[in-house]
Amino acid sequence: MKTNTEFARSLGLDYPILSDPDKGVARSYGVLGALGMPKRATVYIDATGKIAHLDADVSPSRHGKDVAAKLAELGAPKKTP
Repeated sequence: MKTNTEFARSLGLDYPILSDPDKGVARSYGVLGALGMPKRATVYIDATGKIAHLDADVSPSRHGKDVAAKLAELGAPKKTP
């Protein structure tokens, strides 16, 4: 959790990055692999706290663009610098 907090802070993020040491969240979202390792996934949670989308096909090389496109599709407000 400490590493995730530091990583989020280093990027200036205004939201937390999940730490799931017991894999309970990965299990409940259906992204726990056959060997017990969580698959990389991004969960988009709306302003009411409901899951708006779960992307379980994360590719690090394209993920930034995928996130930006999904946020636009979901109507997320754009941040201004």
